[in-house]
Amino acid sequence: MNFVGVPFQTLLTVGAAAGALVVVFYILKLRRRPVAVPFSRIWDRILRDKEATSLFSQLKRLLSLLLQLVLLTMLLGALGDPRTAQNIVEGRNVVVLLDASASMQATDVSGAGLPKGTTPSRLEVARTKVRDMVRGLGGSDRMLIAQMDATLTPLSTLTGEVSDLEAGLAGVKASDAHADFPRALRFAADTLKGLPNPEVIVVSDGALGEATDTHGPVELGNVKLSFVPVGERSKNAAITQFSVRRYPLDKSRYEVMLEVTNTSDEDMDLELSLYGDGLVTDVSKLRLKAKERLPRFYPNLSGASRTLEARIQMADGTRDDLPADDKAYALLPERRRARIQVVTPGNMYLEAALLLDEYLDVTTIAPDKYPADGAFDVTIFDGISPPVAPKSGSVLYLNPKAENVPFEVGKEITDDDPNSPLGFDKLEAEHPIVRHTHLNDVNIARAHILKGSKEDKVVGASFKGALLIAGRRAGSKFVALGFDIRESDLPLRIAWPLFLLNTINDFVEEDTGYISSFTTGNVWHIPAPSSVDTATLVEPDGTKRTIPVDQGRAIYLGQRAGVYKLQTGSADAPEESLFAANLSDPAESAIGPVTELKVPNKKSEAPSRFSVGVRREIWVYLLGAVLLLSALEWLTYHRRITV
Repeated sequence: MNFVGVPFQTLLTVGAAAGALVVVFYILKLRRRPVAVPFSRIWDRILRDKEATSLFSQLKRLLSLLLQLVLLTMLLGALGDPRTAQNIVEGRNVVVLLDASASMQATDVSGAGLPKGTTPSRLEVARTKVRDMVRGLGGSDRMLIAQMDATLTPLSTLTGEVSDLEAGLAGVKASDAHADFPRALRFAADTLKGLPNPEVIVVSDGALGEATDTHGPVELGNVKLSFVPVGERSKNAAITQFSVRRYPLDKSRYEVMLEVTNTSDEDMDLELSLYGDGLVTDVSKLRLKAKERLPRFYPNLSGASRTLEARIQMADGTRDDLPADDKAYALLPERRRARIQVVTPGNMYLEAALLLDEYLDVTTIAPDKYPADGAFDVTIFDGISPPVAPKSGSVLYLNPKAENVPFEVGKEITDDDPNSPLGFDKLEAEHPIVRHTHLNDVNIARAHILKGSKEDKVVGASFKGALLIAGRRAGSKFVALGFDIRESDLPLRIAWPLFLLNTINDFVEEDTGYISSFTTGNVWHIPAPSSVDTATLVEPDGTKRTIPVDQGRAIYLGQRAGVYKLQTGSADAPEESLFAANLSDPAESAIGPVTELKVPNKKSEAPSRFSVGVRREIWVYLLGAVLLLSALEWLTYHRRITV
């Protein structure tokens, strides 16, 4: 017998002291308190100690002392937690990886065996299986439960306490993201390293992918891999793509692209509905063959000002086995009037291009009138470069001078080589300010080379140097074009108003590359004011979180689909923006259950047996015996047997 709790020598010391104390109290109990009463002849029989000298009375008192000493011995034994050598050697160390990814929300299971009032789902079945394992732990077994989704969340320590494990298990909630299986396996392997009888038990529907990441295949070594499969069917259709954008020159109209995927092995008849600001805008019938992906494009739509939603259901009005991917959300960029300040001695091409967008509030002033009254989102300097006044917003420099600019204006270059016309020989085509434009064949008569800092971006350059740069200073953006547009054929092309509006949209963070929705399970970079370091994120269920902001982007690992709010600013002047997130993962929507995990050099097995209700800790039985003897002693005392 081994004591894995309080050491045996300590128990002996404590037992000797406590036993002596019990004997002292017992002796003090035998002393009678003298009481003076009248008529001593009447009470003489009662006050005599004849009962104390009888053999039966002495045995009763010795039995009471013995009972107290036995209770003390059992309490000390429980503190020592005695275990047999066999139990100590054979104890298991188990890490349970409980899949809480989106596919575990599937409702293809029955409610048999689940707690009353529980909605049947794969996750609830998995939770019940893990609970049975917890209650069947042996006395020397230890278990750690971890939730597996886009990240890995331990729900308990490596312990044998059933109450702690069940409390952690109660907090499991399915996410709308994929499961990072390689990370979970590496965590389990590190946790069990060097421990006897290590075992990893994966409770999942098997939609986990390969156990390989950027570090290579996961190696479990001598760790036993067990698999508990859940799930029964694979009938599911999903919205796997959903995005929307406004037309750059008409922000009242927009276009939608979505994709519907049938991940099951049978043909499906579906009904697809589009909602704009909560109202139905389109309903269509679809028939998808097994494993078919069907893209849908809706051009030239109108009527929605902010929110869009797509929903699918079976043609007969029922749902498939995974409702989580039957909805998708998107947000249109907010339509607000941007205040533009144009400082120019006169430029018809510039002023005419700004008339194309009805959501621009343009104030045109002469250079000697700068700055105009009020605050502006964007200021355009045409051929001048005065010191930037407060409340000017972001700045667009057209043909800037060398003074008062956050970059260098270099030497003048001209179109003097008939074999190499002066123009844009290199363009960053993916940059927002030149998106959907074609500037490669623009002809320029004269320009100046521009040179920014190492943080600035060269968007367009000729073979002689940079002509178009973009950057940020003191939290405000700037763009500089190194030539007078009137000394080129740029104003004669549709690229000119597109470039101008793209630049303004980029400044006010409403560019044509606006992200209408994010994908769950990824790290999101959400547009936020550059002047703040943190923001408050309100999740679709109302949960609030404080998240960091870095260089105008709030950073967050999102695992819930729906519409979010991002709150910044002070309590007196709060700012709020909305964005959407969707489960757009065809692999996660393919909910067909599997029976074997794919782990390199390791074959999954059925887990070792857990006998529900069996506990091998001796201290549990010792405490039970203490309670039983205490009840017996109380009963015998009150029936005057041991007194």
